[in-house]
Amino acid sequence: MTRPKLHFGAFLYTPGNHSAGWRHPDAVPQTDMHFPWYVEMARTAERGKLDTIFLQDTAAVGGSGALDGTSPYRPSQGRQVHLEPVSLIAALAAVTTRIGLISTATTTYNEPYNLARRFATIDHISGGRAGWNLVTSQVEDEAGNFGFDRHVDHANRYERASEFYDVVAGLWDSWEDDAFLHDKQSGLYYDVDKLHFLRHRGAHFSVRGPLNVSRTPQGRPVVAQAGSFDVGRELAARTADLVFTAQTVIGDGRAFRTDLRSRAERHGRAPEDIKILPGLMPITGRTDAEAQDKFEQLQELIDDRLAMTSLARLTGDLDIYQYDPNGPLPPLPPSNAAKARQALIMELAREKNLTIRQIARYLGTSQGHRVVHGSARSIADTMEEWLLAGAADGFNLLFPFFPGPLNDFVDLVVPELQRRGIFRTEYEGRTLRENLGVPVPPNRYAASRQGIRS
Repeated sequence: MTRPKLHFGAFLYTPGNHSAGWRHPDAVPQTDMHFPWYVEMARTAERGKLDTIFLQDTAAVGGSGALDGTSPYRPSQGRQVHLEPVSLIAALAAVTTRIGLISTATTTYNEPYNLARRFATIDHISGGRAGWNLVTSQVEDEAGNFGFDRHVDHANRYERASEFYDVVAGLWDSWEDDAFLHDKQSGLYYDVDKLHFLRHRGAHFSVRGPLNVSRTPQGRPVVAQAGSFDVGRELAARTADLVFTAQTVIGDGRAFRTDLRSRAERHGRAPEDIKILPGLMPITGRTDAEAQDKFEQLQELIDDRLAMTSLARLTGDLDIYQYDPNGPLPPLPPSNAAKARQALIMELAREKNLTIRQIARYLGTSQGHRVVHGSARSIADTMEEWLLAGAADGFNLLFPFFPGPLNDFVDLVVPELQRRGIFRTEYEGRTLRENLGVPVPPNRYAASRQGIRS
């Protein structure tokens, strides 16, 4: 029986996923805006045969959760500026050859036609390596940049997102694969019967189509999704090829993967057509002791006041600063930001009897994702255990700072995984879909003529 193999995303959340990682002596804080660093990191990830790089986006400078309860700014926090990621993956397509290129783009503050056109274009530029991470935006600060006094309600964001996806997917089917004839003799540039108008009219959008970009090399760009609350799971099960999530124990990971696959089947999809990648921050040393030292050095850099801002974003309308940081986490009102992440920290605080300060530091370390530190063998043991337990198809890798920890993973952990036969030694194909092992969705119009369910 063929052993399952891991899939990896490299989450390039510059200057680092650890709230104080940019302060580490080996960190390069300029990785947030300096394009040559992105080129180097993307090529490192490609050298390691990782499936994809992944770029998050927030269209605002964060101000929620004040350091002193009044100031709207966070001068000690990194990730205040970053290159616009859809533009960035287009640029990286020209300097890489095999690795996938996934960018976040929100459905709340974009329009379907523009987004469909951009990602289809990048799929062509990259030869079939583009991916769209579909989000509805967590950060309240974005609203003020798009004409809103406050962030759109969570339920309404997901209702809009569902219709947004339908429009984008429909536009990506505007042209059938063989629509363009380029026949000089007949003078026909394309077959008009293989051009399709969407003519969508819905609660949120009215879009005629067709898209003025042809069918892409992988049929459609890969769609990723990260919503783990119930409505997010349902959207992911219907739309996503790849799901980023935040389980920290095997049992929860297995339950999440089983649930999402079951939901996907209810939508007429094969369960293996959706890949689940929990977030994981590996801190790699040549020995377990060296990795422990690295972890402790990072933790010593955490500013508790700054860590509190990560928690404050998830506490809804509750002012967490009025509570004793050494006391228990109080019951939290519903959040309009990241509902699943809020539920995760509430459960963790209850199960482990953590204080407010401890929960804040946990979020400041890895944004609520699991952290593992150890030798390459120890980290590989953890990954193999999750894979064989059916708790994950791989991991979305977070790094405390850049570029060193990414280099450590590629140079130390990847060879160990390859030695065990649970990670590729060469890419399976040239497109992101081929490397992930997810199918090319049939063009709905061609499929309808052939009696195939799209």
